[in-house]
Parts: sequence; C-alpha cells; structure tokens
Amino acid sequence: MIFAIDVGNTNIVFGGVHKNSTTAFLCRISTDTDKTEDEYAVQFKTLIDLNGCDCHDFEGGIISSVVPQLNHILQKAVEKVIGHTPLIVGPGIKTGLDIKIDNPAQLGSDLAVGAVAAMALYPHPLMVIDMGTATTICVVDKDGIYRGGIIAPGVKVSMESLTKNAAQLQSIGLYPPKKAIGTNTADCMRSGLVFGNAAMLDGLIDRMAQEIEGTPTVIATGGLASSIIPYCSHDIILNNELLLIGLRIIYDKNT
Repeated sequence: MIFAIDVGNTNIVFGGVHKNSTTAFLCRISTDTDKTEDEYAVQFKTLIDLNGCDCHDFEGGIISSVVPQLNHILQKAVEKVIGHTPLIVGPGIKTGLDIKIDNPAQLGSDLAVGAVAAMALYPHPLMVIDMGTATTICVVDKDGIYRGGIIAPGVKVSMESLTKNAAQLQSIGLYPPKKAIGTNTADCMRSGLVFGNAAMLDGLIDRMAQEIEGTPTVIATGGLASSIIPYCSHDIILNNELLLIGLRIIYDKNT
C-alpha cells in the first residue's frame, strides 16, 4: 500500500491505495499553508489510525499538488509518518500521457493524474470533470491523446464572489431548490448555483464532444461533484477516488 496525497487549494485528499488500485481509506482535510510539517504529520497519523491502518503498512508515498509552497512541508510530514520520502508529481516524473497542448509544462499535476486514472479505468474518448476550487474538464481523445480542456470558477468560488459583491445576498447551503424558478432569494441563488453549474457542464460537454471523434465517457470527481452532477442531463460517472488511483498508477511507473 502507498500513501497518496492530492493537494488542492481548498482541501487535501489523501488515503492508502493498494497495488490493485483499490483504496484502503480516503480522508479530506482543509488546505492550510500556515500549518507546520509536525501539524500535518499529526493529522495524517491520527486519521491513518482512525481508519484502522498502521503507518508501517506503507511502502512509499506520492504527492500531487497545486499549492507549491506546501510541497516540502507535506513531503517532510509524510516522511515522519511512514518512514519513506514521497515522490512529487512534476518535472521528471513519468505519467505515460501523450500530451498535445500548446505548452505541456503548463499542465497541472491534478489534471494529469486524473487523466492517467481515467485512461486506465474507462474507454476512450473521455472527459474528466474535477469540481473543487475551480471546475476543470480535461479531454482525452479516442487515441489516448490528452487534447486540453477548460477551467471555470468553482461553485463555492462563484457563491463567495456573489455574496461578497452583492450587499443583499447572504451565503447559502449548497443544495438544490425544488424547482428551477425560485420564489425567494435563497432558492433563486440555489437554482443559479446548482442548476446553473449543471447546465454549464452539460453545455461544455456538448461543445467539446463536437471537436473529438466518438462518444466520450464522462467521469467526475472532486469535493463538489456530488452536489452538482446528479442534476446534469448527461450520463456522468462519479468517482471520488479517481486522483488517488491515478497517483498509484504514476507511483508504479516511477518505482
């Protein structure tokens, strides 16, 4: 088993992943650039124990991060907990992806990891939706070539921007109203956020599908996916373990 960590701007998702790409456990904690390596080590150790695992069970570790200032801190924290220095997805790491974008060096490690996992698990062509601080969609064509994708504001980022800049709008819970036409301010906002984001995804899938050959398999992951994907009209597979599985695959390619 390896210790796999996906570091996002809002949350850090980590867990134990076996050789066969099944997950022993999955945890989510807040991303905090002010925490020390010791504080992260305590959190990792506590949650490993709570999930009935032993720190000696891990043969190694790997980190994907979009928060570079945490890379060294988390690397040291993991080393303290499992006794192995984890790999970090970045330059020099083999992913097996055939990337055909303007500048492959600009591809975020989270997008690469998600694409690697999706290619191993699902038929091509495919699209991977990741719903976190940003909503991203990446596209792999029928030949397994990474073609690019989109980046849009995340659901909570949109809500926070709306409540910050509109004096009479307050923060709301992220669950759908009973109908699209809201009859009060809160339901109007919920309709815009939930149904609006679902409609955006449906429209983007349709537009991007026109630019590739074949009918794409669509997979969604990320902390907010379960709040939005059920209201999309497309058949979308929810897989919250996708990035951890991708990290296991990349770990195996590099060890």
